[in-house]
This record gives sequence, C-alpha cells and structure tokens, in this order.
Amino acid sequence: MKLYTYFRSSSSYRVRIALHLKQIPYEPVFVHLRKGEQKRDEFRAVNPQSLVPVLIDGERVLTQSLAIIEYLEERYPEPPLLPRDSAGRARVRALASLIACEMQPLNNLRVLDYLAQSLGHSEAECRRWYCHWIAQGFAALEALLAAPETGTFCHGDSPTVADAFLVPQVFNARRFGCDLAAYPTVGRIDAHCAALAAFRAAAPENQPDFEKG
Repeated sequence: MKLYTYFRSSSSYRVRIALHLKQIPYEPVFVHLRKGEQKRDEFRAVNPQSLVPVLIDGERVLTQSLAIIEYLEERYPEPPLLPRDSAGRARVRALASLIACEMQPLNNLRVLDYLAQSLGHSEAECRRWYCHWIAQGFAALEALLAAPETGTFCHGDSPTVADAFLVPQVFNARRFGCDLAAYPTVGRIDAHCAALAAFRAAAPENQPDFEKG
C-alpha cells in the first residue's frame, strides 16, 4: 500500500491518522505541494485533480480523504473508526463533513494562493480570511460537540473518523495563529488525541518530508 502525501496537507494527515489507528503499514510517496510537484504530468497521471492524498492498494487508486478512510474502514474493520449504530455513524460523518466540506476547502493551498497571487491580497488579509472560516466552522463544531454523545473524543470514548478530521484542522488553525480559546471542547479532544501514539505518528513534524517554516 502506498500513500501519496505531503506533511502539511490536512487531507493527507487525516488518512495517516486512520492508517496508524488501524496499524496498516504503508509506503509514503512524498509530493511537495509548495514546489508544485502535484502539477507534474507523472502525478496528474495518478490523480487528475493534482491533489493529495492518493492511496494505492494493489491495482486500486483511491482519492479523497473521506472516501479513502471509508474504504479502509470497510476493508480493515478493526479497530472501528465508525460507530456500530446508524445514528452514531451519521453523526460522526456529519462532524467530519463539517470540516472536510465546509471549512478546509475554503482554506486550502489552492484558495490561499489564488487570493494572494491572482487577487493580490496581502499575507495579513489571507490570514484574516483563514481565521474567519476557522471561527465559523469551529463555533458550529463546538456547539455540536455539546451533545451527550460526545465523550473523551468527538463521539464516545474511542477515536473515530471525526477525530481524524478534527486534529489536522486544529493543527492548521494554530499554524495560522487563529484564536481557539472559544472552543474548549475542541481543544480538550485535540489534547486527548495528541496523547495517542497513532496521532503522534501521523503528525506533520514526525513525517520524513517535514520542513520547518
């Protein structure tokens, strides 16, 4: 199994978490997004979207982090990253989708580059853009996490897909200097995740392609 990844890509980070939680060995293939390696013809032949992550499992080429994690969940069901009950699965998917569909797409590298390079916004303006959408998304997430189904983690007392999506978003929010003080439940869950070996192994600073700055 191969994973095309970039240490700072939150989408890749999610999949790395899932792989480590399920203890699935994989070979990382590094795609440096800042250097534009995702735009090279050889990578576009793998993923025409020019995005990471891409998971190669035998002859299967899988894209999109949520689809990849659902595939891993079905193929390697233990330990489960989705609850056993249908209502619980729907809740976890909704929490993950809030991050994957409503927050991260507005703040990914392509959007920030377009704001800066094509529209001429300053670094400070791009940072305000980033933190605005972080605040809107985390405010909603914090309210949803007030539900009784929330435990040590986003849903219950074992990590799920929702936690695999939350942790990378918190990492990037901190990197951009967003104020997270108003989201204590988000912070508490992130801290619990950070105590687990699987989350530490997947963290950007522990990847072979990690670069400071």
